[in-house]
Amino acid sequence: MDPLILLAAGISILIGALMALLFVRHNSFDRRSKVETLSKSEILTDKNPTTSNSKKSHSKHHSHASDKDQNKRHHPLDINTLKGHGDLVNGLCFSSDGRSLATACADGVVRVYKLDDAANKSFRFLRINVPPGGHPTAVAFGDDSASVVVASQTLSGCSLYMFLDESAKTANETKQPAKPPVTKWEHPKIHDKRAILTLFGTTASYGNADESTILVSCSEGTDIMLWHGKSGKNLGTVDTNQLKNNMAAVSPNGRFIAAAAFTADVKVWEIVYSKDGSVKEVLKVMQLKGHKSAVTWLCFTPDSEKIITASKDGSIRTWNINVRYQLEEDPKTLKVFPIPLHDSSGHVLPYDRLSISPDGKILAVTHGSTLQWLCTETGRVLDTADKAHDVACHAGDITGIAWAPQYLPVGNQKGLVLATSSVDKKVKLWVAPPSSTSLGAATS
Repeated sequence: MDPLILLAAGISILIGALMALLFVRHNSFDRRSKVETLSKSEILTDKNPTTSNSKKSHSKHHSHASDKDQNKRHHPLDINTLKGHGDLVNGLCFSSDGRSLATACADGVVRVYKLDDAANKSFRFLRINVPPGGHPTAVAFGDDSASVVVASQTLSGCSLYMFLDESAKTANETKQPAKPPVTKWEHPKIHDKRAILTLFGTTASYGNADESTILVSCSEGTDIMLWHGKSGKNLGTVDTNQLKNNMAAVSPNGRFIAAAAFTADVKVWEIVYSKDGSVKEVLKVMQLKGHKSAVTWLCFTPDSEKIITASKDGSIRTWNINVRYQLEEDPKTLKVFPIPLHDSSGHVLPYDRLSISPDGKILAVTHGSTLQWLCTETGRVLDTADKAHDVACHAGDITGIAWAPQYLPVGNQKGLVLATSSVDKKVKLWVAPPSSTSLGAATS
């Protein structure tokens, strides 16, 4: 073939290739430019929507979390819930410093929670297993937070145990693994095998008392027993002779025992101490008369000079028991308040339990699943939690109520903390509402 023709064909092919390359590059650049422009346009135009969607999503998550928190803490005074109990919680008790809270659960376990901060989301706790077949019905502390006294019910009767956490005082020093609590003493089948309804303890500080812990157990029969916390010795037994007990309590200074029973009268005994500080005897010294129906619950004021009672007659009474009963001076009614809780028909709902705050200003009261805070001076309702516990569980009845005896850390602050237990397998912590002594009026 003619070389010129071949040369011309080669040049044509080369020119065509160059033109194709230029076309492809131009087209690619144009597409890339369009893509970049489109991308920039999307970023600019969608910047706010994207941020808005992100905020909307975050807000929804926050709202959902708030809803969950709201469901968990449906009342502004509700600050925490202690879970993990396998059955209904029968009772609870704070240690003298308020930093330990013991719970008696029907799953056969007593749990002692460490409350370094009442608002914490998790708590360390000591697990105490009662002997097989037993169901803890009540709990109290001994001389300190390392000793716990437990009432346990079995088919053969009720027993009382004192468990000691021997590793509590040495754990921080030796850093040894914690050992299970040991049983220091036990009393099987007490109270004629009847169930123990309440168990209260205090440090005996009145008169010649030796500052040891004394405990009062009240059976569902008519007997009440007094115990020495450390040794477990039975210090005396009294009988209400009132068909059936509702509960019994010991005054904070260890001087008096008072019982609410089947009748409208409240019997009061004095614990007499010997010169060596030991309990000498327990004497019936007075009777509170004034209610027209059975007294459901009572509590002593922090100064041990007054008793507050709630009755099925629809009233709350405050009594002065600091009287010279030896000279036949009778206890006096200081205040009478109508119970301010009613059903839909207007009928009074009597209180099941009472507990007075350590400063003596607030009376916490319960009926079923309802929790109220009253001003002790005026009877005024400070706040109400209508469904304090889960009403889906046997109506959410509250089974125990107790104030921490000291102010506790609650987040960045300190406050008075109330604990309640229930058949819903939970224990709740509540902060005290603001108290007032200037509202309302009392009748006497």
